[in-house]
Amino acid sequence: MSVKEYIVDYIRSGETIGQNLGLEVEHFVVNDRGFPIGFEEVTELIKEVATRINAEIIYMDGYPVGYYTPGYSVTLEPSCQFEISVDPHSDISEIEDIYREFLDLWKPVFAERGYHIITKGNLPLVESGKIDPDEIPLSHKKRYKYMDAYFRSSGKYGKYMMRASSSVQISVDYSSEKDLVRKLLVLQKISPILMIAFENKSYEDSVVEKGSNKKHLLRIQEWGDLDPARTGFYPHSFDKDFGYEKIADVITHTPLILLTDEGETISVGSKTAEDLINEGVFKGDLGNKRKQKLVEHFISMGFFHFRVKKYIEIRVADSVPVNRALSYVALIKGLVYSEKNLAILEKELGFIDSFEQIQEAVDEIIVNGLDAKIYGEKTAREWYKYLMELANRALTEKDQEYLLNV
Repeated sequence: MSVKEYIVDYIRSGETIGQNLGLEVEHFVVNDRGFPIGFEEVTELIKEVATRINAEIIYMDGYPVGYYTPGYSVTLEPSCQFEISVDPHSDISEIEDIYREFLDLWKPVFAERGYHIITKGNLPLVESGKIDPDEIPLSHKKRYKYMDAYFRSSGKYGKYMMRASSSVQISVDYSSEKDLVRKLLVLQKISPILMIAFENKSYEDSVVEKGSNKKHLLRIQEWGDLDPARTGFYPHSFDKDFGYEKIADVITHTPLILLTDEGETISVGSKTAEDLINEGVFKGDLGNKRKQKLVEHFISMGFFHFRVKKYIEIRVADSVPVNRALSYVALIKGLVYSEKNLAILEKELGFIDSFEQIQEAVDEIIVNGLDAKIYGEKTAREWYKYLMELANRALTEKDQEYLLNV
């Protein structure tokens, strides 16, 4: 079996009749001056807390960079953004309980050291222009050293993305290849509305480029000019024959920057998985466990607005406080897991047949925010209200409380 065939099987293995939602939230851990916690200090705390709660510690390059525990995992992002990944659940209250348990555990730990947790799309000190992202050190993972060097020449905003951005990500299930394609297309079409609805700026007039009128979606702007080979909307997803095969093509042809295999991380620059396979880089037995880790690594190096794994990962929202995050989960649940709402949105947005149309909406929102007119005469604000109404009709009374508790 070729690696491409293995990727197809990997994605197909995600098919389920379940309707679970996964939640990942990245946090900045900052002191009273707004400067992030250092790598040595946060890894020391991870080891201490994980040992105390009897969690499995995640090591990378010899450093404790996270842990697994029943219900969730913790990992460090490039400049010590502190991420929780809540295990998928269909019941939003279970997601809330796990997330709040995590916050209750860590808030006092950080407070003892003079730090607190904040959720923002960009680190406020960087957004305000008080410091340059280069003043923030990266973690000691080799992965981020190689990525940082690569992004210095691939686009303008690599240092912003790595050192000063944070997001909320939601994952949803698919039951078949057809269901995956359908959900992905609808989600991409409504993504400009999700971007602005869950924008989380610190300063109303802040911009990425001085003097520009692009006052919205700063994090999206940073990702948009990071590296065109791995960002933006999912390649080929508007093709009539889009499905598992084309997803596997995307994964095997995305430049990898680095390779992590059998405990070692090396730089590979712009080489793709296909290049490395053709060069015979992978020696020894490629058993199922190793193949899976390689496939997951290949997927992780694509930073599109949506990732396809064994689920669809939605990556368009800024990091937001817990109540907003849970409202976002409820919104996605009410839209994606409602057959009626999917059909309505397919029909309403059926005229959108290219990435260019979606990007036009994004560009309009970047300048005008919720007042931007997109997809016709409706403003982004009116579209968001419409999505909320659709979701509200499909949700239980219990989940409606999450949706509206913003």
